[in-house]
Amino acid sequence: MERQCQMKFHKYHALGNDYLVLDPADCPKCPEGIDVVKICHRNFGLGSDGILYGPDKTDKADFKLRILNPDASEAEKSGNGLRIFSRYLYDSGRVKESVPFTVDTLGGVVTCTVLKGGQLVTVDMGTVSFDSEDIPVVGNKREVINESFEILGQNYTYCCATVGNPHCVLPMDKVSKATAMKIGPIIENMTSKFPNRTNVQFLEVIDRNNIKIEIWERGAGYTLASGSSSSAAAAVAHKLGLCDSDITVHMEGGNLSIKIAPDFSIVMTGPVTRVGEYLMDGEVLKQDIPM
Repeated sequence: MERQCQMKFHKYHALGNDYLVLDPADCPKCPEGIDVVKICHRNFGLGSDGILYGPDKTDKADFKLRILNPDASEAEKSGNGLRIFSRYLYDSGRVKESVPFTVDTLGGVVTCTVLKGGQLVTVDMGTVSFDSEDIPVVGNKREVINESFEILGQNYTYCCATVGNPHCVLPMDKVSKATAMKIGPIIENMTSKFPNRTNVQFLEVIDRNNIKIEIWERGAGYTLASGSSSSAAAAVAHKLGLCDSDITVHMEGGNLSIKIAPDFSIVMTGPVTRVGEYLMDGEVLKQDIPM
């Protein structure tokens, strides 16, 4: 892509999970590869948990969104990313408050609604599947529930789910950032089991309506909050009979509300905060950065 001109980004965060929105109207070509890494870098670029490229054209929905991770891989879906993108659409006058609209992602079409002047967004995340072929997980076709693997000499029980992107949920008595940082990257890259890699959630059930999770996000690392991770972890807690259908997910960055229908379709509601508008100079893309 052109490395001389400035690029305009709109930065938002959803419970500390921050994204840069890049509008095709401002930049007709989506960044890729090392350019994405440089833009997202916390020290050498603008710093973010990813880039949201849109709204683009699509025949499937009102808007199309591409979600780029900081390692330049492309995510199928992001709950926080969708809430941020919805807020940007509202701020740029493309959608109205309390009027639902649809967004086309690699993980499927979702319905979003902006509330409270953009401060709150609801996303119909789709239906959670525990099927190994849908997620995907290697092996015979099955629901991946209460299976086990050994990591660094310790056995862990896990469940897997997809809400358009893959998740591995580990129920534990207590969760911690240290555990997520230690074994999250190992599980993410366990490609002999998870051919598309996986997001990882460490799940602690507080009571019938509250869970706590720590998150290791595929392509991004340790993350303060995640909408799709909250959806998957809540669905697993409900599937295991540990929680009811209305669940508040507690994370380092804050809380999300998850409602689970009998068919395991998920409605997620949470806040979005606008950070600012940034003009990034093309010089950022010319530099060499440590990898």
